[in-house]
Amino acid sequence: MPPAPKAVSKDYVPVFFPKRQGGAGAAGGAEEARTSIVVVGHVDHGKSTLIGRLLADTGSLPEGKLEAAEKASREEGMPLEYAFLLDALLEEQAQNITIDTTRIGFRYEGQSFEIIDAPGHREFIKNMVTGAAAAEEAVLLIDAKEGCKEQTRRHGLLLSLLGVSQVIVAVNKMDLVGWDQARFRELEKEIREYLGGLKIIPREVIPISAREGATVMRRDSKNLGWWKGPTLLEALVASRAKKPSGDEGPLRFSVQDVYRFDERRVVAGKLESGTIQVGDPVVFFPDRKTSRVKTIETWGDNQASTRVGTGRCVAVTLEEQIFVERGHVGSLPDHPPVESREVRARIFWLDAEPLRLQAPVTLRLGTQSVETRLVAIDRVVDADKLEAVNEAREEVGRFEVAEVRLRCRRPLVYDAHDQVAATGRFALQRGSRIGGGGIIIFAEYSLSLAKAVKGEHLTWTEGRVTSEARAAHFGHEGAIVWLTGLSGSGKSTIAVALESLLFRRGIGSMILDGDNLRHGLCADLGFSIEDRAENIRRAGEVAKLMAESGLVVISSLISPLRKEREAVRASSHSAGLSFAEVYIDAPIEACEKRDPRGLYQKARKGEIRGFTGIDSPYEKPENPDLILHTDKESVEDSVAKLLRHVLGLVQLKEKDQESAGGPGGQI
Repeated sequence: MPPAPKAVSKDYVPVFFPKRQGGAGAAGGAEEARTSIVVVGHVDHGKSTLIGRLLADTGSLPEGKLEAAEKASREEGMPLEYAFLLDALLEEQAQNITIDTTRIGFRYEGQSFEIIDAPGHREFIKNMVTGAAAAEEAVLLIDAKEGCKEQTRRHGLLLSLLGVSQVIVAVNKMDLVGWDQARFRELEKEIREYLGGLKIIPREVIPISAREGATVMRRDSKNLGWWKGPTLLEALVASRAKKPSGDEGPLRFSVQDVYRFDERRVVAGKLESGTIQVGDPVVFFPDRKTSRVKTIETWGDNQASTRVGTGRCVAVTLEEQIFVERGHVGSLPDHPPVESREVRARIFWLDAEPLRLQAPVTLRLGTQSVETRLVAIDRVVDADKLEAVNEAREEVGRFEVAEVRLRCRRPLVYDAHDQVAATGRFALQRGSRIGGGGIIIFAEYSLSLAKAVKGEHLTWTEGRVTSEARAAHFGHEGAIVWLTGLSGSGKSTIAVALESLLFRRGIGSMILDGDNLRHGLCADLGFSIEDRAENIRRAGEVAKLMAESGLVVISSLISPLRKEREAVRASSHSAGLSFAEVYIDAPIEACEKRDPRGLYQKARKGEIRGFTGIDSPYEKPENPDLILHTDKESVEDSVAKLLRHVLGLVQLKEKDQESAGGPGGQI
């Protein structure tokens, strides 16, 4: 049998990982579980030196690496510089700053760890999101002499935001303050108070000297005899031992790739949560295709495994050859993840250009990558003061934290971060740059989990034509113009006139009239409160689909209740569509005079029950986008006002046309 593939993410760039030693490998030969640790701290606080020391002291360096560092140090006329073990680029050595995230594996006392070295320089802080988003634990480094700096605090905030609550603080360069216990206690108090405000309780705050090797792996009774706590490596081992096993969590199998060997198709990925074993029924989201695990593939000559747990990379074959691809997430039928196009999240924005409403970015969660738009900003928190800013906002600025709603172009598979951490945090990418990151703070799980999977197997089909390309092609954006008012107020008359004027200007439009819908789509509905609510919901969904295709949809429905109209508005905004609520304001007396079908007369005689304005309420809009007083102005004047409003809503600005790729657009 040919060897199984190396199941690692395409975004994962391993520097090296030492060979397993006697019996420490994962059971059954699957890739060994290891704890991912992000090392963060202000520039020059000693991260590279600490990591180099960890690798050297644990004997985890590749052959010749230590000798090369010793040679480089001699050429610089200095003692062994442990940072040279990491600074592979001459440019990085010259600048003395780490400019990218680096992943390095090491072993200690039979346990495996993976260090993610994240940059500390302010201009490179965005790279830290990539590192921290993949980490289970963190080592926050502080220079004993310089103390807590701006980036120290920002890194603490990022760790909190990205859900990395397992933190060890290392107070480095104790030799520069004469190993002073009072200075250490001062910094310990300061950092504990700051992290406590972020709801992070450090596992340990440890005094060390990475350059001297004090309290990294060995104790220094001469200089740090007053320290009775653990060394850094002891703390790392202890924190892993205390960490609750994720094997009991719901299965989340992130697919990284699918490989073909003769007739076999091997699905490779990582177990973010739970366990997987031969014979398990696995449902792959978002397509919801189901099969059973036939085999768990092994590496090399190791014995076959029948069960693999959380944190391990694994490759499986399936009994039924269903379509599975990178980005899919496998789960057991009884505990599926959430699948939705809308996400409520807390984000931290890092890019110099603000993240604006409706601006497209790429959301990356595990192996998923999907175009996303910011559709609502619920709250912004000042990143320095950690205080909420209670003002209406249309953008999230650099280094700001915000609670937001994101709308994805196709369904995203996820969990709330407090349910499954690995599938509850993400990074946001603008172009080729990491712009920010965040955690999902709310997920509406199905009350009937088994039914959610065992029902119809739905697949979301995503076209290649973007909304920007459609707008550029048609010369205008899609939108929903929602006309609401009493029967006889003039909704249909105005809708017909508006459609004609838009058509003459080359703007694609379509009327959705309430009566017309009840001839077909809503023919099964009556006029009870429940049926009328469902009528509005269906009309809103149809309007949204039509507007997404690029049309200006003119909805003409009484839609008497505010909550139903607001639900349509919210749904439209979540889809990235412009929505205008237009109140056709006419008193009931005027409506009764115009009544061509005699409906009001029949309602007053009791021949029609539940008639809006007579024995069923109509709730006027509180903040409509436009009000037309059809009892005081002519039809021509009302339509002219509405036309101006709609043109301002859907016409493209020159810069928008250019960014969309000109008249033809980009697909």
